[in-house]
Amino acid sequence: MHKTVLITGATAGFGRAIAVKFAENGYRCIITGRRKELLTELEHELRQTFNTDVLALQFDIQKLEEVEKAVESLTDDWKHIDVLVNNAGLAAGLNPIHEGVIDDWERMIDTNIKGLLYMTRLVAPMMVARGKGHIINIGSIAGKETYPNGNVYCGSKFAVDAITKGTRIDLLSHGIKVTQIAPGAAETEFSLVRFNGDVERATHVYDGFTPLSAEDIAEVTYYVTTMPDHVNINDLVIMPTAQASATNLVRRET
Repeated sequence: MHKTVLITGATAGFGRAIAVKFAENGYRCIITGRRKELLTELEHELRQTFNTDVLALQFDIQKLEEVEKAVESLTDDWKHIDVLVNNAGLAAGLNPIHEGVIDDWERMIDTNIKGLLYMTRLVAPMMVARGKGHIINIGSIAGKETYPNGNVYCGSKFAVDAITKGTRIDLLSHGIKVTQIAPGAAETEFSLVRFNGDVERATHVYDGFTPLSAEDIAEVTYYVTTMPDHVNINDLVIMPTAQASATNLVRRET
């Protein structure tokens, strides 16, 4: 029987690349996101390219009722989820705390923390019932160290770090693996969202160095699931070669 992976935020960036990587390796994919057109496009691509089963669930992960309805809609053959990838997340704004936009704060907390918790709360019991499964949380270097104007985004990712550690402890006796993957600078829609659609500003974030790609993150996300049953990778920090920490990055003249 083919294994099943559920990926949140699968319409773009890390989530999309992760879905492709798992499908390429024979997984059945449950892909979720808010943008129906992109979900449908990915669903067709995975089916046609990899001849795998795909289930697309459109919902807003910030809304508990929608998350519950989506998970409850799973038929028995889709409830056997081997891997949950809590990928949905965003950074909104880059303001000092005293100039912060409350709506940005709400979006980050509701998506990065509460959305991850909603999915984990609904999927983990299925894994506990089987005594097997793997939960992978996509964190960030921003969950390891703070940087100027990162305040609430860093706070949300520090929460992911702590929740991942707590989940690992809580599910230890049930034989469930729990992993955090914490990327540094990566070129996805991330900066475009953070800068509210300002393409020029978002593009210049990556001037002078080669950032991580979505495919790089997909590679390590799949890799942690290939370990033997007795091996769990708790935490994996992955950076561009040009970046040593959140604020130490070498840019070359281009």
